[in-house]
Amino acid sequence: MKALAAKILAYIVDRDTKKWKANGVAAQQAVFKSLLHVGRNTQFGKDHHFNDVHSYEDFKKAVPIRDYEGFRGYIDQIFAGEENVLWKGKPVYFAKTSGTTSGTKYIPITKESIPNHINTARNALLAYVQEKGDASFVNGKLIFLSGSPVLDKKAGIHTGRLSGIVNHHVPAYLKKNQLPSYLTNCIEDWEEKLEKIVEETIHQDMRLISGIPPWVQMYFDRLTEKSGKSVGELFPNFNLLVQGGVNFEPYKNKLFQSIGRKVDVIETYPASEGFLAYQDSQREEGLLLNLNSGIFFEFIPASEIYNANPARLSIGEVKTGVNYAVILNTNAGLWGYNIGDTVKFVSTNPYRIIVSGRIKHFISAFGEHVIGEEVESAMFEAAKIFNAEIVEFTVAPQVTPAEGLPYHEWFIEFSRQPANMESFRMKLDHLMQEKNAYYYDLISGSILQPLKITVMQKDGFISYMKSIGKLGGQNKVPRLSNDRKLADTLKTFKS
Repeated sequence: MKALAAKILAYIVDRDTKKWKANGVAAQQAVFKSLLHVGRNTQFGKDHHFNDVHSYEDFKKAVPIRDYEGFRGYIDQIFAGEENVLWKGKPVYFAKTSGTTSGTKYIPITKESIPNHINTARNALLAYVQEKGDASFVNGKLIFLSGSPVLDKKAGIHTGRLSGIVNHHVPAYLKKNQLPSYLTNCIEDWEEKLEKIVEETIHQDMRLISGIPPWVQMYFDRLTEKSGKSVGELFPNFNLLVQGGVNFEPYKNKLFQSIGRKVDVIETYPASEGFLAYQDSQREEGLLLNLNSGIFFEFIPASEIYNANPARLSIGEVKTGVNYAVILNTNAGLWGYNIGDTVKFVSTNPYRIIVSGRIKHFISAFGEHVIGEEVESAMFEAAKIFNAEIVEFTVAPQVTPAEGLPYHEWFIEFSRQPANMESFRMKLDHLMQEKNAYYYDLISGSILQPLKITVMQKDGFISYMKSIGKLGGQNKVPRLSNDRKLADTLKTFKS
C-alpha cells in the first residue's frame, strides 16, 4: 500500500515539476516577485528601499552582496526580540552552523522556508520513484545519518543543526520506518552514537541509507567489523544511497566495495540557507536547480567574486561550463547572500548544475588559484590509473620549506596504496598541470616544485576530526586550504 501511494504521489509531483522545469526563467521571476512583496514590509526592505525596486536591475542596485558578517546586525536584532527584520514575523528556527571566519552562524528558517527543506528531500526520492517505477524502499527500514534532533532555544527561537531540525519534520509515513531511534539520534558523541546505530540496524531490513559519504563509510566499516559480512549481504534489499555534502567520486568505489555491489545513488545539495538542488534522474548528469521553491538565485562568475562591482546574473543569463559563485535570496530572509559555494551548469534546458567547490577553499599562494574541482578530478583520475583507493585527502601550500622550492602538499589516506608512490605522485602533478594553466606555468617556470605527498595513518582524518570535536554529523574535511593551519595539525596523524 505504501509503495502504491508513493507511486501516485511521484506522478503528481513529477507533473508539477515538469511545468516549472520547462520554463525556469518564468519560475524564478515569480519567486522574485513573491519575495519582494513580503520583503517590502521588513526592516531590511525599508533599509534597502524595496518600495523603489521594480525589476532585477533595480534590486542589484539596492541590495549589495553580503556574507554572514554582513547580516550579523540583522540577526542580532532578531535575537533582541524584534519582528519583521529579515522576513515577516520571527524565524521558526535558527540553523546553527560553523563558519570558517564568522565563528558560529545562525541561519534563519521561517514557516515559509521549511517546505523548501522538507519537500525538496521528498521530491528527490519521488523523482527516483517516477523514473524507476520502483518504490519498494518505503516498505523497509530507512536511515538518515544526521546530527542530534535536540534543539536549544536562543531568544525564544529553537536552534540546532539543520539535520536535527529536519528530523522533526520527517513525514509520518516515513517516520515509522526511520532508524535510528530518537534516543540514539540524540547521542552527541559520534563514536558512541555509531555503535548504537549499528546495534539497532544490523538485523533490520535496511533499504535506504542516507548521509555524508565519509560517515556512511564509517557506518559500513562498523557493520562489517561486527558481522563479518558485506553490507549487501546484511541488507539484501538495500538498493538506494542518498548522499550529499561532498564530491561523491573519491568515496564511491570504497562504498560500493563495502556493499559488495553497485546501488542506485541520489545526490542532494542541501544547506542551512536552503535546499538548492537535487538529482532528478539516474540517466542525466548534474542536479536539478530548485527554481520554484522560495529561492531566487543569482550567479557571479567566480573569477569576479572579489571585484568591487562583479557581474550579477539571473538564471536566464548563465552559460554552461562557467564557474559561478552562488548568491541566494530566500523566503527565510536572506538577501544577496553569498553562500560560499561555486557551481557549474551542465545544462540550461533544464537548469542542472554540478557543485565545483568552495570560494574560500582554494590555493593561490602564488596566484595559481587551484580549486576543489581540479584536485578532486586529478585525484580520481590518478587513483584509477594506479588502482589506488583513497579514503580522504586535503591539500595545502608549503611556502617556506626547509629546503628547495615551495610546493603543494597533499595529505592522503589510502585504503590501498599505489604500487609505485613516486610514479603516482608525478602523474598526479602532471594531471594538475593539465587542469590548471597557472599551476603549469609555476611548475615549468621553476617557481614551484612538483607536489609532495604525506601519507596519513589509518583513520588519520577521523582522528583529526575527533581531536577538533567535529566527528560525524554534517562535518567534513576541507578539500583545500590556503594556509598551513590544517596541514600543520594533520602532521600529528601522518603515517
